[in-house]
Amino acid sequence: MRHSTRGMVDPFIVMDVMETARQLEAAGRHIIHMEVGQPGTGAPAEARARLAADLDDPLGYTVGLGLPELRARIAQHYRDWYDVDIDPGRVVITSGASGAFLLAFSALFDNAEKVGLGTPCYPSYRQILKAVGLTPVDIQTTLADRFQPQPRAVADHDLAGLIVASPANPTGTMLDHDELAGLAQACDTSGAALISDEIYHGLGYDRRAVSALEVTDNVYVINSFSKYFSMTGWRVGWMIVPEDHVRIVERLAQNMFICAPHAAQRLALYSMDCDAELQQNIAVYTANRQLMIDGLQAAGFTKFAPPDGAFYVYADVSDYTDDALAFAGEILEQAGVAVTPGLDFDPIRGHHWLRFSYARSTADMTEGLTRLATFMQGRQA
Repeated sequence: MRHSTRGMVDPFIVMDVMETARQLEAAGRHIIHMEVGQPGTGAPAEARARLAADLDDPLGYTVGLGLPELRARIAQHYRDWYDVDIDPGRVVITSGASGAFLLAFSALFDNAEKVGLGTPCYPSYRQILKAVGLTPVDIQTTLADRFQPQPRAVADHDLAGLIVASPANPTGTMLDHDELAGLAQACDTSGAALISDEIYHGLGYDRRAVSALEVTDNVYVINSFSKYFSMTGWRVGWMIVPEDHVRIVERLAQNMFICAPHAAQRLALYSMDCDAELQQNIAVYTANRQLMIDGLQAAGFTKFAPPDGAFYVYADVSDYTDDALAFAGEILEQAGVAVTPGLDFDPIRGHHWLRFSYARSTADMTEGLTRLATFMQGRQA
């Protein structure tokens, strides 16, 4: 049967690693998961209890833009966290951040237009852009710039749009206020749309993440309940869009998704009032971060930018391999530790890089680092 060229996107390699790890676990192996950016915790207990009490309700469709009370609570969140006043009418509830990207790309760009990505970056940006007929443009970043794009890239590449992420996946690095302002100004000057991926906000260590809404209203901000709120499987996210784009996005959302899952929206609403439990998760990530920095260096993985946020370390392994995919396979098979090869994030230079996630329990991270050190010792013997 015929198929479209837009369907010929690259695989999401980390999902393939997860499947291989699952097969090993099914065969009786104990695998430490450092491959996937998924919290080891579930949604907050209090929120789940409140949702359970709602399950006798019909929970039918919501309006396309999402539950009004959730949209209002998100607007409050921006006042509380960033001292930014947002009209709840600009908030769009989406089927995960992935649904938000699909809506954003459809609302902002016409076929074949060029959208810039500071690589290494989250791989699905590139694949979703391809699937909707757009042209992803890789902007090679450097360790010296902490893997973040520079303003000059917008004009240099004649972009219709730029996606930035802070904290970033896979590197965990962040943009400060002036850096975000510089990128926003460059986009305004060039007539390019700015999309700010903020799904790891709340997962900061030495400083808080800056929202693009603190420097401009001329932006699409995308966030999710998956990371800080520990709701990966519930698939609910949100966007903040300019006022004159709300109806454009609403029409797309109505036709593409009808609405985000009603039960997930209610759980998201309740989770926003569970800060005490969520901060306990941050304490675990903070401990894991230091363990990972120290443990990777001790094992021989010394070339990385210490993460400002999120729960990843992106390490240069070029001293050990020219094939990070095969190297990750060796680590999984021999050490029982699942890690992600950099080709997911950077198709040009990723064969020299691995991403290590520290989103799981501290006990898992301790065991995983011990296994990695033993593996590296055996490999160098």
